[in-house]
Amino acid sequence: MPPADTGASTVVAAAPSAPATGPASDTRLTPGGPGYRRMSFALFLAGVATFALLYSTQALLPLISSGFGVTASAASWTVAAATGGLAVFVLPMSALSERFGRRTVMTASLAVAVGVGILVPFAPSLGVLVALRFLQGAALAGLPASATAYLAEEVRPKALVTAIGLFVAGNSVGGMSGRVITGWVAQEWGWRTAVAVIGLLAVGCAVAFRLLLPAPRHFRPGSLRPRVLARTVRDHLADPLLRRLYAIGALFMTVFGGVYTVIGYRLTQAPFSLPQGIVGSIFLVYLVGTVSASTAGRLVDRTGRRGALYLAGGTTAAGLLVSLADALPLILLGLVLITAGFFAGHAVASSSVSKTATTGRAQASALYQSAYYIGSSAGSTIGATAFHASGWSGTVGVGVLAVLGVVAITVLGSRAARRVPAAAASVGSS
Repeated sequence: MPPADTGASTVVAAAPSAPATGPASDTRLTPGGPGYRRMSFALFLAGVATFALLYSTQALLPLISSGFGVTASAASWTVAAATGGLAVFVLPMSALSERFGRRTVMTASLAVAVGVGILVPFAPSLGVLVALRFLQGAALAGLPASATAYLAEEVRPKALVTAIGLFVAGNSVGGMSGRVITGWVAQEWGWRTAVAVIGLLAVGCAVAFRLLLPAPRHFRPGSLRPRVLARTVRDHLADPLLRRLYAIGALFMTVFGGVYTVIGYRLTQAPFSLPQGIVGSIFLVYLVGTVSASTAGRLVDRTGRRGALYLAGGTTAAGLLVSLADALPLILLGLVLITAGFFAGHAVASSSVSKTATTGRAQASALYQSAYYIGSSAGSTIGATAFHASGWSGTVGVGVLAVLGVVAITVLGSRAARRVPAAAASVGSS
């Protein structure tokens, strides 16, 4: 199958910042070149801090439920509020990055999120905790879209999928380490101490990020005028390929958010009754996501983007079905497959957005991130509600429906891609 996008066109226009004098004069970063490793490590650390903070309460939900005397659905709002805050504010923050620069906005976002993180352990009630988590998510909104826009401007196109895959790999490491650390710390000292430790980890990542990230060389300030922003957003939403990619990101994250919000409840209850530290260690399977995200570029080279999305969706669905077993080894295998499929699909879809948008990249990425985290919020709340009503099979059912949505959208993209050459041939022969 030849490489192809998930939408109607396989032709991607060159980025405006690309030099006109050929590859020899292209000063953008490339693997092995000066500054590429610093840039990759800096954004890797930003991804670690973002996901560690964003999902710092997810592995702790059973303890938060018992601490505040609330249900799983109520406690899940500590996750949904953070991802919802990010989804709401990612577009405005992307507009700020167009005007003031990617590095400036990312630095400020991390600083504010870390500051809020210092207050989270002292929340006196679930309502206050949810409010603080919403603020934290809103602050983190400056990271995802700005990072992908920075990469699209500063990295050569052929290396873009790999570079974004490394950033997504940082997300997986952050999500894993945050959950593993909080699980073991909470087992000894409670959930409040656990989230405080994650805050300190994020401080270190934020400082190192600012010191390491190279200054942008290809950024051109844009306008903050609402009318210009609205027109850019409207143009992106009018693009059928981008709309499909946004929906794919949201559906993949619906699966992932639901599974990892509920898995702690399943494993701490009978017949498993695992201690909190062991449940937190379950998130070590995120290492699989680190590998699958960082190798997404090679997968696209071999199968094309649509082929990669089919494989990612199929792997995720297989993991959901395997996880229905009541044997712990099979549950772990299911989580491995779900994680590998999700991170591969996310890396492919997010890099496709960056390649497709030739103007207003930050807004294009922001719309993807908004859809992605809306999916996370929906997955957390719907998955927890389904678990409360029907057990783990209810959560799996929600996930399978979301994967079927990914497959259906990709099929529609395949059909649209075939119609474009047919139409061109028809015009040429007339």
